[in-house]
Amino acid sequence: MEEVELKKKLLELLEEDKEFRYAVSGLVGMKTVLDEIKGIMERLEEHDRKFEEILSRLEEHDRKFEEVMARLEEHDRKFEEILRRMEEMSARLEVTIGSMGRRWGHDLEKTVLNIFRETLEREGIKPGEVESFKFKDLDGSYTGRRGTVIQIDVLIRDSELYLMEVKSHAEIDHLERLADKVPVVEKILGRKASGVYLIAVNVDEEVLERARELGIRVIYGSVIPKPTP
Repeated sequence: MEEVELKKKLLELLEEDKEFRYAVSGLVGMKTVLDEIKGIMERLEEHDRKFEEILSRLEEHDRKFEEVMARLEEHDRKFEEILRRMEEMSARLEVTIGSMGRRWGHDLEKTVLNIFRETLEREGIKPGEVESFKFKDLDGSYTGRRGTVIQIDVLIRDSELYLMEVKSHAEIDHLERLADKVPVVEKILGRKASGVYLIAVNVDEEVLERARELGIRVIYGSVIPKPTP
């Protein structure tokens, strides 16, 4: 049977035979459904593939994040180590500076005394014989306050006692503290001071005025005038 005749026959059957028409319609509909199902399955497979790609990327991100966290933890550890070493260095530096400060203070006093050697010797004071005197009033019987530390430079020669404060720059507070120390040291040593001296490279002008009132001898290099108002 030729193709044209076959098509003609099929059309006739579709018009005349109701059951055949329904059967063909069902087959066509089934094919459409199957095609749709196939399309859905293909899309689902594509979605699965993309989902797997997303999961793979997330796993890669997790791995990289863990690497970053591990590096941060390592950096934190190194930073803590650096801080610990810096604290140790700071502690050593404080000890060193404190030691140097004490040494420089002692050296400064010797230097200032030597600068005014001739003047001091005319006063009967030999710089090489001047010693540092330090006393802690444990029970407060001398100063009225327990634990107070008194420190001053002294020269004891025969029955004479000389008390001195040595500064690079003498201010009024230094003078007042020296005046307060004198009666305490006299009481501790059990003798009256033959002379009290404030020795300084530079001295404020107001110190000279106050020293005359207190009877303290000031030996100095230069005077720093009062600031103009």
